[in-house]
Amino acid sequence: MKVLITSDWYLPTVNGVVTSIQNLRDELIKQGHEVRIVTLSSTFKTYKKDNVYYIGSVSADHIYPEARLRAKRMKKVMRHIEEWGPEVVHSQCEFSTFAFAKRISKELNIPLVHTYHTVYEDYTHYIVPSRIIGRTIVSNLSRNVAKKCDAMIVPTAKVKTLLEGYKIKKPIHVLPTGIVLDKFQEEGLDDCGKTIRKSMGYKEDEIVLAAIGRLAKEKNTIEIMRIVSKMEKDVKLMIVGDGPYRENLEEKAKKLPNNHRFNFVGMVLPTEVPKYYRAGNLFVCGSTSETQGLTYVEALASGLPILCKKDDCLNELVIEGYNGWQYETADEFIEKLTKYVNISKEEKEKLSVNALETAERYSSKTFAKNAVEIYTKYIEENKKDK
Repeated sequence: MKVLITSDWYLPTVNGVVTSIQNLRDELIKQGHEVRIVTLSSTFKTYKKDNVYYIGSVSADHIYPEARLRAKRMKKVMRHIEEWGPEVVHSQCEFSTFAFAKRISKELNIPLVHTYHTVYEDYTHYIVPSRIIGRTIVSNLSRNVAKKCDAMIVPTAKVKTLLEGYKIKKPIHVLPTGIVLDKFQEEGLDDCGKTIRKSMGYKEDEIVLAAIGRLAKEKNTIEIMRIVSKMEKDVKLMIVGDGPYRENLEEKAKKLPNNHRFNFVGMVLPTEVPKYYRAGNLFVCGSTSETQGLTYVEALASGLPILCKKDDCLNELVIEGYNGWQYETADEFIEKLTKYVNISKEEKEKLSVNALETAERYSSKTFAKNAVEIYTKYIEENKKDK
């Protein structure tokens, strides 16, 4: 099968959408399918590399940090794609490259499937201060996108419910994003984790909370910092990642009590990320803006139990007392962390085993296999319509 994927975001950008696309692309190729990608260039230049077409674009930082908008015509890229002849288009973003996906779908009379990655209601503060106005804008945008598609894909039931609330009538398929489990389970990672702990001055018996991911306002890392700073127990918080809110967080950290408990590691290479999961005892996150929670799955694949803000999208992923806990208040966070601290070594090991078992359900292999089933369904329906 020939699959065209379109997205405003792709490598070298690092975020959940890019990780999802990369894992899908790699696994589809492994399974014998042909894949090409159309995305935005990080410059004004349009070029092709390794079956990825980069279209010239300009910065849209005033809308959202690191966002870009298409600035070049796509006529030449369009001709190349038409000559190749994809059987299905899978769009991953609602903006610049969605127009390309829509046009290819129409020109070649092939199905257009769209993955809705982002709960935009949680991001409208970048554009308008009113949440009500923001929700109206997002609702209208989402319905307009859905009208142009044969079907929608969402990573969790939470997002499906959200789209149904927008009065979207197109078929909506829940397809959890998969990750490459192997790279989080390689031999020697435990030793790497111990080395990192030692380099940061953490004692062997010290509780280290690992907050790993993009540092943006909606990720709510500040809530975890405030809770940790006021705890009686001297736990440590290892913050791994970068983003538009990092400088703000570092400034806020200076004003919090016990700020010696925080360690801002910054951005690390993707190959190094699995090592940092192994350096922690618990994965923590205060976000409620997640749609797929890839870092949660990565943590579980590393055998790391989770302590995170309660969110409906995590109900099937984080199972209370089995592989972690969800919290709603600061007191509940402290209560559940204390529970983890006080359980036996054997019980902690059991949590890790359970975490690994949960992660198996979210492999990239299963993800791609289920995506192909969705593609096939709409390719066959399209043939009947023809």
